[in-house]
Amino acid sequence: MSTGSTEAAEVGTVAFVGAGPGDPNLLTRGAVRALSEADVVLLERAGIVPADLLPPAAVVAEHPGPSGEEVVAAARGGARVARVLVGDPWLDSFGSEEAGACARAGVPFEVVPGVPVATAVTAYAGVPVGAGDSPVRVQLDGTVVLSGGRAEIAAVAKARLADGADPTAPATVVVFGTTPAQHTERTTLADLADSPAPDEPVVAILPTAAEEPLPWFESRPLFGWRVLVPRTKDQAGPLVERLTRHGAVAEEVPTISVEPPRNPNQIERALHGLVEGRYAWIVFTSVNALKAVRRRLEAYGLDARAMSGVKVAAVDDKTAQALLDWGIRAELVPSGEPSSRGLIADWPAFDPDSDPLNRVFLPRADIATETLAAGLTDLGWEAEDVTAYRTVRAAPPAAPIREAIKSGAFDAVVFTSSSTVRNLVGIAGKPHPTSIVACIGPQTAKTVQEHGMRVDVVAPTPSAVVLADALAGFAQQRRDDLVAAGEQVLKPSQRRRGSSRRAPSTRRRAT
Repeated sequence: MSTGSTEAAEVGTVAFVGAGPGDPNLLTRGAVRALSEADVVLLERAGIVPADLLPPAAVVAEHPGPSGEEVVAAARGGARVARVLVGDPWLDSFGSEEAGACARAGVPFEVVPGVPVATAVTAYAGVPVGAGDSPVRVQLDGTVVLSGGRAEIAAVAKARLADGADPTAPATVVVFGTTPAQHTERTTLADLADSPAPDEPVVAILPTAAEEPLPWFESRPLFGWRVLVPRTKDQAGPLVERLTRHGAVAEEVPTISVEPPRNPNQIERALHGLVEGRYAWIVFTSVNALKAVRRRLEAYGLDARAMSGVKVAAVDDKTAQALLDWGIRAELVPSGEPSSRGLIADWPAFDPDSDPLNRVFLPRADIATETLAAGLTDLGWEAEDVTAYRTVRAAPPAAPIREAIKSGAFDAVVFTSSSTVRNLVGIAGKPHPTSIVACIGPQTAKTVQEHGMRVDVVAPTPSAVVLADALAGFAQQRRDDLVAAGEQVLKPSQRRRGSSRRAPSTRRRAT
């Protein structure tokens, strides 16, 4: 079983971002996302990015010429670098040159395409440039890019051969480009001319020379993996986003539904006490707990001001951000482990000389553990544990999803709590033995094993992002091992036939 590693998350990365020709309205969502995450922003041209899209804490500098060494140096320090280039990084600027420097230095990178200068400016000028014929042809410094059906592109290739082109000239065919199903074929002009059916839409690239490709997109560790994410109903977020960044196709399946408590009297009495000043602290151990309290306060016509005079604690940054979105800044968030144990580690002992009240309001789920309440009691506080919401098993997923879970069509499943394990098994059955199982922590892993399943990955810290990174690290190590052994690199779902891997007694430990 691998405990994963945060090493991959700490290594610097580079995003080559296309900013378009100058109009900020042409920046893509991918560009805005890459900018928001950057520690260092290197601009090809000053002013190409509006000031309000530049991260306040980021180092921003202008590098108008090819700057491969500067980009690599910034990333090697562990920074997330956004290299912002005019137009499209590959077509209008020197992004491929700088990406090559990253590849040689072992710095991971991604490309965020931008609107090319040629297409944007001609559109803004109102000048039509296409005749509507297929295939679409673009020529760049001798390299020809064709977009259309295989048969149409084969006809172009035959015409080039008839004009005396070298039959062994390199050609690249990309199917389902930019999607998780992308597939790249390296071939020759002669083979392209003999392209067989199916006559599917493809992009063919006929370069002037056999340049070494930089296949960053299909090289992502989870590229094309179908990953099951059992989750609480109505909750999505960082885990799915991070898995997607690693190349996975994440499919969320609700396993838990959040419902009001059967008897609301207890939570209503506690909220009246909150407004009347009976508590020194209120602790939110989840976003669901915050939603439950907020919903009831707003039903009474109250808002965040109802908690004025009460200190507020949050179990993790996600809950703290949800509080901030409501206008409340948490006084206490764990400095270490984002959990009840981490909260207790930072919680002050009760001092009767300085604290007029010793009551702490804990609005939580009906299945919450006693760790926090017991820890507060040991520190001299009086913890009032109140059921703010219930977690109940969700309805079973659709039949195709249930079949995919049982048959091994999912390459991996990620569990973020013990309750998601129990409820997924209850509504859909156990994942197939060939599916990789990743858990957010030791307790969740223990629950998985109690249900007779193997655990492959445990996140070193209980974080959704770290869990996704740990699974990606496992997948990368798996790929490296298969390559080293001379075996074909297949996804777990592709190897399931005739395979049975139920909880082997010994497994290589990946780090």
